[in-house]
Amino acid sequence: MGQSEILEFSGEARRNFMRALLHDLRALELMLDKGLFEEGVTRVGAEQELFLVDRAVHPALASLAVLERLKDPHFTTELGAFQLEINLDPLKLEGDCLSKLESQLVDLVGRARAAARDLGLDIVLTGILPTIRKSDLGPDSMVPLPRYKALNDATNRLRGESYYIHIRGVDELRAQHDSVMVEACNASFQTHLQVSARDFANAYNIAQAVSGPVLAAATNSPLLWGRRLWAETRIALFEQAVDSRNPGQAREMAPRVTFGNRWVKKSVVELYKEDIARFRALVGTDLDEDPLAEIAAGRAPALKALRLHNGTIYRWNRACYGILNGKPHLRIENRVLPSGPSTLDEIANGAFWIGLMTGLMRKVPDITRVLEFEHAKANFVGAARLGLGAQMTWFDGREMSAPELIADHLLPIAAEGLDAAKIDAKDRDRYLGVIERRVRSGRTGSRWLMFSLAGMKEHGTQGQRLSALTTATIARQAGGTPVAEWEPARLDEGGGFENNYLKVEQYMTTDLYTVHPDEPVDLVAKLMEWHKIRHVPVEDHEHRLIGIVSYRALLRLLSDPELAGRAHAIAVAEVMKRDPFIVSPTMTTMRAIELMREFGVGCLPVVADGRLVGIVTGDDFMGIAGQLLEERLRD
Repeated sequence: MGQSEILEFSGEARRNFMRALLHDLRALELMLDKGLFEEGVTRVGAEQELFLVDRAVHPALASLAVLERLKDPHFTTELGAFQLEINLDPLKLEGDCLSKLESQLVDLVGRARAAARDLGLDIVLTGILPTIRKSDLGPDSMVPLPRYKALNDATNRLRGESYYIHIRGVDELRAQHDSVMVEACNASFQTHLQVSARDFANAYNIAQAVSGPVLAAATNSPLLWGRRLWAETRIALFEQAVDSRNPGQAREMAPRVTFGNRWVKKSVVELYKEDIARFRALVGTDLDEDPLAEIAAGRAPALKALRLHNGTIYRWNRACYGILNGKPHLRIENRVLPSGPSTLDEIANGAFWIGLMTGLMRKVPDITRVLEFEHAKANFVGAARLGLGAQMTWFDGREMSAPELIADHLLPIAAEGLDAAKIDAKDRDRYLGVIERRVRSGRTGSRWLMFSLAGMKEHGTQGQRLSALTTATIARQAGGTPVAEWEPARLDEGGGFENNYLKVEQYMTTDLYTVHPDEPVDLVAKLMEWHKIRHVPVEDHEHRLIGIVSYRALLRLLSDPELAGRAHAIAVAEVMKRDPFIVSPTMTTMRAIELMREFGVGCLPVVADGRLVGIVTGDDFMGIAGQLLEERLRD
């Protein structure tokens, strides 16, 4: 469906769309009753999402420029102007199809990288780009196409207020945003498997059941805005980033990003009915088809309304209707897997999932008899939070660690499934071997990122460490080896001044010690003594900056005999500098230095959306100057 066909709608247009949606559903039921779906053929496919980065490995708003250079229908846009999507060709599940899929993926990723480098850019395959910042997610960063604006506007109307992100891991993230652009922090490797319409219910339930262990072996997104969160933070972030529910709504409502709440009993129709019942249509499209007439004429209906509505509801395992060579089919889209760490890792993840699907469909005619839905869902959430550290519940209530479940129980089933599909033995062993080595060593993408970050602790700024992770990821992806064989990232891979100090947010201190205006000035003195700092911001109860107390202000206080005598009774409000000079996180370093020199101040509080988010001081600039001088002398 063309992007230009998607539009905002209301009133009569909405009613017409809903009628078309119901007609499409009736047509789908008729097709199932008549057995019109393609059977006896299993195909696989995939979609690759990736990030575009500039020389400083920060998001580059260049997707349309790169697409113009590529001129290839395999490539398309994503929500963010710093993202691309690659659609691989569907292949029959047989023989060397997996290695063919990998060859095409490597070729298309290579072509995307070449086109990006022609523009002075590069690409990264990763679940969440380590260097992405909240300031990269403004309205100008959205691809300027009607479909994205329509989806954003419709979601905002339903929600009625800002989006709140709250994720707790090793660190805690609380953030507020005004659009669905936060979702653009995510990139996935979506794997598709065509399944029989007759066996859809059990196939879909199996996809749900294996989501947890498959994700545990594949996590690659532990960081967001410098915070260490879940092993696969994409899961929590996506669920909150496009949540159209109004927080003030008292009754229970389903989120648009969901694992689901129950097993499918009979057919795919159950999923579509539930989604139509629970979720308002966000956007419409031009409708020019009578699906029942198409069926009567012996043609497969496009079901445009049903497919569009389905595309605005983000089940982690999504049921998809498609047409290939004039024949309709059903497939399951696995949206769980992250982008990266390497193309080999991605194909191995897909092979593991496909092998499990085919193996379990042969072995278990009704998975709901041996596994509780609540256990499948808990396994999924546990994997997202803890990766290979999760405990899982499997058939008949047996509990075990994720590595034990995967290595001892699921990999043999996946191998049997690939054998049943007549996959070449060398491909079976290669891809499942990647999973086994990764699981037995514990070296997932998430653990590589966290281990690398820990190795750089106390060295450099946070911006340097995140740049080093991103640059190292690009370098190791080019080598083609799986993540279990990657060397940790090193701080010196992060580049110098241009990569790490162009903007205030790249090096500002965010772990702040603050006081309130009615607190005693003695507290300020103690904070300065304990933490070796010279400036303490003063904020109100909503974290709005109202002043700052400097070391010099305390010295002046102590040098005045009259004031010093009653220092213990003086409130912070009496000595703070009100309305201090402030800067934004996106201000350039040069401009911040100019302001500090122009106004003779020793620090600059950093404020975003009216709230204090960081601070930079003269000592920070001295450190930058020292590093820059060292780089110049070395050169």
